[in-house]
Amino acid sequence: MTKIHAALIAIISLILTGSLVYGGLYLYGHSPALPKGTALAGWEIGGLHAEEAAEGTRARLAALASIPLVLTAQNGAEMKLTLKKAGIAYEAEDFLRSLGALTSGELLDRVRTRRSFPRRWELGIHLELSELKKRLSADWEQKSFGSPVNATRQITADDRVVYTEETTSFAVDWPALEQALRAAVPTRFKDPAELQALVIRLEIPLTVKDPPVTLKLLKEQGVERRIAQFSTSLGVSGPGRSYNVEAAAKAVNGTVLPPGAVFDYGKAIEKAQAEYGFREAPVIVNGKLQPGTGGGICQVSSTLYNAALHAGLEIVERRNHSLPVNYLPKGRDATFAQGYINFRFRNNTGKYLIIKTAVQGRSLTVKLFGTFPRNVTYSVESRTVEVLPPTDKYVSDPSLPKGGTRVLQAGKTGYIVETYITKFVDGKAVEKKQLSRDVYHAQKRVIAINRGGMSRTAQPEPPKKPLVEDGVKDS
Repeated sequence: MTKIHAALIAIISLILTGSLVYGGLYLYGHSPALPKGTALAGWEIGGLHAEEAAEGTRARLAALASIPLVLTAQNGAEMKLTLKKAGIAYEAEDFLRSLGALTSGELLDRVRTRRSFPRRWELGIHLELSELKKRLSADWEQKSFGSPVNATRQITADDRVVYTEETTSFAVDWPALEQALRAAVPTRFKDPAELQALVIRLEIPLTVKDPPVTLKLLKEQGVERRIAQFSTSLGVSGPGRSYNVEAAAKAVNGTVLPPGAVFDYGKAIEKAQAEYGFREAPVIVNGKLQPGTGGGICQVSSTLYNAALHAGLEIVERRNHSLPVNYLPKGRDATFAQGYINFRFRNNTGKYLIIKTAVQGRSLTVKLFGTFPRNVTYSVESRTVEVLPPTDKYVSDPSLPKGGTRVLQAGKTGYIVETYITKFVDGKAVEKKQLSRDVYHAQKRVIAINRGGMSRTAQPEPPKKPLVEDGVKDS
């Protein structure tokens, strides 16, 4: 009997103990209050009902999002918006999710959640600048601070190189603005009434906005002064030829050559054709003058050639005319035949080079501006080393008396010319070299003859493919 009583007492004790333990766990796990010592972003919420804490959290998040942000600019402009519209978002999702776990689920899950519930919580603060960048856009910057203006370089009528400094403006310094925003926005909870009374004021940090072309950039290009000049006369050129010379000169004028760049006269002629067109004037076709389009354009290439020589520039491609020209000594000209013969030179000065050309009165002048030693000069001289007499060409003319002749075209003497360039330093010759050995072929004298049964008959020359110099091909 005693053993039975003891067993009953033990069972009842276990039941009571289990009930007490379960009851304690139930009360612990189902408590609506937050654990003591709990705080969210400085807001002490230990012992607060979970629902009250959730409502208070949402109210404070809404108050933070609606805090006014006033941005001011140097020009006095002011922009008002809320933190939310500025791209600042507050969130406490982890905390609110944990609150839900405290008051839902199985008993043991609630107990474990309450035992491991963190006592210190912080707000999540996210900054997305895309909306703010839409407001402080490039258009807003331009309206607020104006646009930067490039520095300029002008060459005056008296050949001075004059620089004008650039004008800067301002742009938003976005990294600095982001840093300032992060430092200024609240990170701790306060009473909603206090948050609603809060206003954040910030001056928009700015950075200087330079134009693409600055005074420093221009001066580093090294266009310091006029380094060479050469002129040729248009003489008695007719209106068509004068127009063509001026059109080609305008296409070349203002050309800027970086260091190492090659000037291509063929491209300048393409530009002149497209922008100005060419007129009829005598051109050279297979060594003979005849009507054509663009006559005179080689006066520009030839004048430019001589200016380049006086600046010590590297001549890449150049050939003399098939006939001597009247505006330059033999050996000093540079012809052009579209698609066959070009004139090119390289800017080997180590700095930028600007070409200025102009037709004034009856004179064409080419000027080069850049960097060049003041104590260095060049001299160019040509000499005829051989004279080429014209040969005779006979053509049949039955209208003449038997054995009779008549000169149809006078021949022209040809020349072989050597041209030399001498470099002077401080007025002393230090180097002399041959530039070219040019051949100006003699033109045949054309004679009509009636051989009248004589054994020799005039043989026609094979036709040549036309090569147009000092002009362009007709379109």
